[in-house]
Amino acid sequence: MVRLKVKKTCRLLVVIIGALVYAFWRQGGDWVDYQTELSAEKWIKEMELVRMLAEREIHRRGQSNLQTKGRPWYMAGGTVTPSQTAGEESGLWPEQDPGDDRITNQLMFRPPRLPDVMKPKLKTILLSNGLRTWTGVIRGGDVFSKCPVKSCKLTLDKSESRTADAILFKDKFVHPGHSQINRQVWIMYLLECPYFSRPLSHTRGTFVNWTATYRRDSELVTPYAKFVYYDPNVRQLERPLRNYALNKTKQVAWFVSNCATPNSRLQYALELQKYISVDIFGKCGVMRCPRFFQDMCNELLDEDYKFYLAFENANCKDYITEKFFTNGLMRDILPIVMGARPEDYLLAAPEHSYIHVDDFDSPRSLAEFLLLLDKDDERYNSYFRWKGTGEFIDTHFFCRLCAVLHDDFPEKSYRKPGMWWRGPGICTPGSWRESGPNWAEALPSPKSSTGFGPHFHYKDFL
Repeated sequence: MVRLKVKKTCRLLVVIIGALVYAFWRQGGDWVDYQTELSAEKWIKEMELVRMLAEREIHRRGQSNLQTKGRPWYMAGGTVTPSQTAGEESGLWPEQDPGDDRITNQLMFRPPRLPDVMKPKLKTILLSNGLRTWTGVIRGGDVFSKCPVKSCKLTLDKSESRTADAILFKDKFVHPGHSQINRQVWIMYLLECPYFSRPLSHTRGTFVNWTATYRRDSELVTPYAKFVYYDPNVRQLERPLRNYALNKTKQVAWFVSNCATPNSRLQYALELQKYISVDIFGKCGVMRCPRFFQDMCNELLDEDYKFYLAFENANCKDYITEKFFTNGLMRDILPIVMGARPEDYLLAAPEHSYIHVDDFDSPRSLAEFLLLLDKDDERYNSYFRWKGTGEFIDTHFFCRLCAVLHDDFPEKSYRKPGMWWRGPGICTPGSWRESGPNWAEALPSPKSSTGFGPHFHYKDFL
């Protein structure tokens, strides 16, 4: 009798849970962008999982030799640490290696060895805006404990602002109340694009020496993700790890919660939807995928869909966020990108791993190409031959900052940081195409209370 009651209770619980899952799956809370919800710890775990799965599959197929011997310290299993490098030969600075992000150069930099009687000077870095916006960072030297160059410390003590080697301003500039002393470096750290970050026009040139942003011309480039090949000469496998089109019955997906953006991305998606099936999850569409079922939502992309709209909320130089890396490259789906310039994606992404909207003169022509890929598994799978050729790395911002502070760095300052960050040519309200038909001109004007529209001018944001 007791066993019968237990069985009935279990069945009732299953029915209740099933009903809740169904209700929330169809009508639950909106999907939210990774940019505001994904913690740094989970981000690193996801990258590690993707790397492990890729290596396991490659070993199983015997397609590549993934021995970790000879890899640099910042890669999985890497043991090679930096050797001493003279500053002029290091390639640490934008002027030394224009167009490159120099991240690996900075990770492998170590200043020339000093005589045994001399120890490297301890560099002090003042976090001007506190710790609240820094994930997993505490004062002192712990953050540098696993860095090749460890002789740095973080401080929150404003009384050290005159003697600190560097002052780091995150998201906003607050003048410390004194002039720069000796070779003290003032660094502006920004990850939001110019449309959504605080103005820099009040920041006089002598106040900003270095920038730390996603821009490749920053002194310390801080991308949302960084892919590194195991062998720069091997960028594609002879064949993909598996058939990524297998059993996929749906075409295009998009998770989005911000419907009013400067680049009219929603208008583009709605136009695209006229010619190919586009399932829009979140506030901007009719589909729902609650945040507490995030893993299940990710499985949707891997198992059901062939394409994902990795559309940024603005089209700005080098602005490529987790929307591309997490929802796109780190899943088994082909990302369609809008945001940074086509040449920026070429530099930031693995070879032949995405499709840029600016390669097409209209949403309709893009849809026609996607429909061709949808019917041709071999051509579709050609976009996945990069998987297994490298890994996403931790770019170790504080390790790099400590290392370059020990370099004999060139003195510089930004005369007009506001123009550098928001000047002409940095952002565009539509397509980056300079010739031929422009898809942005054919889109309906967005209905928005934000002030974003087709008549954006850079002076509005200085």
